[in-house]
Amino acid sequence: MIRTLLTLLLFAGLADTATAQSLYQPRDIKAAFAKGTRSPDGRPGPKYWQNRARYDITVQAAPPARDIRGRETITYFNNSPDTLKQVVLRIIQNIHKPGASRDGDASPDYLTSGVVIDTFRVAGQLKALPQNLGTAPGVRLPRPLAPHDSVKFAVAWHFPISVESGREGMIDPTTYFLAYFYPRIAVYDDYNGWDRLPFVDSKEFYNDFNDYTLRVQAPANYIVWATGTLQNPKQVLQPAAAKLLAKSMTSDAVLHIATAADLAKKNITAQQPMNTWVWTAKDISDVTFGLSDHYVWDAASVIVDAKAKRRASVQAAYADSTVDFRQSVKNAQYALGWFSNPNNWPGVAYPFPKMTAFQGFADMEYPMMVNDSPQKDPKFAQFVQDHEIAHTYFPFYMGINESRYAYMDEGWATTFELLIGRTENGVAEADKLYKMFRVNRWINDRATAEDLPIITPSSELRAGYGNNAYGKPSLSYLALKDMLGDALFKKSLHEYMDRWHGKHPIPWDYFNSMSSASGQDLNWFFNNWFFTNNYIDLAVTASGSTVTVQNIGGFAVPFDVAVEYADGTKETLHQSPAVWQANQKQAVITVPKAVKSVKLDGGIFMDANEKDNTWAQQ
Repeated sequence: MIRTLLTLLLFAGLADTATAQSLYQPRDIKAAFAKGTRSPDGRPGPKYWQNRARYDITVQAAPPARDIRGRETITYFNNSPDTLKQVVLRIIQNIHKPGASRDGDASPDYLTSGVVIDTFRVAGQLKALPQNLGTAPGVRLPRPLAPHDSVKFAVAWHFPISVESGREGMIDPTTYFLAYFYPRIAVYDDYNGWDRLPFVDSKEFYNDFNDYTLRVQAPANYIVWATGTLQNPKQVLQPAAAKLLAKSMTSDAVLHIATAADLAKKNITAQQPMNTWVWTAKDISDVTFGLSDHYVWDAASVIVDAKAKRRASVQAAYADSTVDFRQSVKNAQYALGWFSNPNNWPGVAYPFPKMTAFQGFADMEYPMMVNDSPQKDPKFAQFVQDHEIAHTYFPFYMGINESRYAYMDEGWATTFELLIGRTENGVAEADKLYKMFRVNRWINDRATAEDLPIITPSSELRAGYGNNAYGKPSLSYLALKDMLGDALFKKSLHEYMDRWHGKHPIPWDYFNSMSSASGQDLNWFFNNWFFTNNYIDLAVTASGSTVTVQNIGGFAVPFDVAVEYADGTKETLHQSPAVWQANQKQAVITVPKAVKSVKLDGGIFMDANEKDNTWAQQ
């Protein structure tokens, strides 16, 4: 670990001297460019490929019994040019096993015996697996899988749901949220091969885009909410509820599909011993579901594509006593409409048919679902939900490797939460929350780990992870927006998103796309923000009509210069990050008249030492 930190620090220092035309590339990334799977202009290369699968999953949950049982067939397509002698499985539920690698302690209620694979067949052939599997075991194939061939797996498994709920688990004795509940094939990609990183509880995910059929078997009077489109509402719901659900698909008004009174009368679900809820989703990176016998159910819809007049369903599932969730559907309608509006950010139509907010504990995103905790402050509840819904675009619209490059999705969700928050609560309040929640802790923490380069793989970070995943990259995106201007920044962002929609971008694809789409060499900016140990600290002096700003911390940040002239007049001059392109250590600003006093204001770009942000003539 000591060697790793020293290497990173040395590398960050070397990045300071890198030429404006180059960005450091690890050797595995260089190899991908050499093979032609990725292009220097930021596009997928002529030889780009990615693998995918088709999942048919049946899972059974019958609270209060904690036993979860599932079976699935996986048809895995090898689109790579390589012959695969093995696959790597993802069995994320094994994070609950005693002794599993974790970033923190685990309580007794978090621990379980993990997943038991009852049967595992490859191409119809039964294969024995070791009993003590981790979260990313390798499995050798009976016959190598040739390029452009496929293989079918049949798996049956069971596990006890954890009593302690986080991203998944028991919400209460008759309410479960099931995420990462099925064994899956890990990503095999063009720059890293098999994704073998063991899953740890504080990090996130990297998945292929797959097609799913999900069948959830649950007892009567249990409602199930899941990723995808419900295929059989008339079979699992009683007529009145099914009719209301159908009506909600075109309703701007919030409809109460299931109230507490309805649930007490048992007039929502079909009254069979077990109902099988069937969902489908295509070209998506994951599926998840929640179920409860007492959560109420709200639903409405919102137009997410004005030209096509396409609507998305918006739903919420929550305990009737939870006050903030009563606004959940209205908040989600606003968020989906705002994010989708071409005049806003990202200004890309919501790509999925539905969004469901489920009351849990995680404040965590999933395709078409968010698992959010109750909040006493309704504005903060909206803030949290905005952030999780914003993840629709990063990592779900684009297949981000969150395990290694968390800033490629968390940084964007943090940026979008600020931008939509300014419209919901006003600029001053949104900026205050952003600084308090995203910037303040970092800028006032002098620990070495907090200033590690953003490009440091997330999988190698424990201390400093939050700042490198959320605050610092968000500030870099906002700084670039300031420098390019909204129109060019949006054009470039959309080009990057269009190129990598449904694919697996890496940081260099972002860097190169933004440069090529903007028509500017932005490598100096990306070197500054992603490959250094910089922080934010400016200092100002003045002499006559010259204002000199020292960049002590090093980051290329925007700032305002509030000047009072010797004749008593005042003005504020905005400086974009372009002021640092020629000299990242010092900026000289010539003003029209002799200066009496100067004050720097970075706004959300908080300064580590504000004492030297003002100057006055003595």
